[in-house]
Amino acid sequence: MTQRIGVIDYGGGNLRNVLNVLAFLGHEGKLVGDPDDLKGIDRLIFPGVGSFGDCTEELDRRRLREPLIDWVKSDRPYFGICLGYQVLFERSSESPGVAGLGVLPGEVVRFSPDPGLKVPHMGWNQVVPVERSHSIWQDTPDPLYLYFVHSYYPVPADSSIVASTTEYGERFASSILSGNTFAGQFHPERSQEAGLRLIGNFLERGVS
Repeated sequence: MTQRIGVIDYGGGNLRNVLNVLAFLGHEGKLVGDPDDLKGIDRLIFPGVGSFGDCTEELDRRRLREPLIDWVKSDRPYFGICLGYQVLFERSSESPGVAGLGVLPGEVVRFSPDPGLKVPHMGWNQVVPVERSHSIWQDTPDPLYLYFVHSYYPVPADSSIVASTTEYGERFASSILSGNTFAGQFHPERSQEAGLRLIGNFLERGVS
């Protein structure tokens, strides 16, 4: 059965890269720019590049906030990339006073100032799965290295949803798993074979 995969279009993000990855894996992605575009979608990918505030403002303008909240709360398959990970939480220090989707408790913070630490965190870094046997990590390299570009990262209030950690001056939650929701701070669409396998696992095996 052909899967119908939606890719959230909020006016930014690595949309073309994600669509190209889906095509390479044998799937066709459909851009989702308003609530009607969600009709008939089986799985949802939210790629993100940009600022927390600009992203949430555009989601509101496109009337996508509530449909996205309903999607995740209904436990439908969701894969969040970078900003698509951050917006799941309640707030971000990048955009004070701006509400995230709030489907996961916690906040997004900036890396602590460190003279020896370059911010943004950019390049390949090791991702350490909490539960290596989980289907989302199946057939990925061990050790696993993925590509990052970010200055902020989520701090989940519930540590039980942390799916992987990464070290960059400090240890942070580089991904989470909650029901059928998987989201990570890394960019699998820019992480070559390891990233392709991760997205492929989401499409072929699901999350739960």
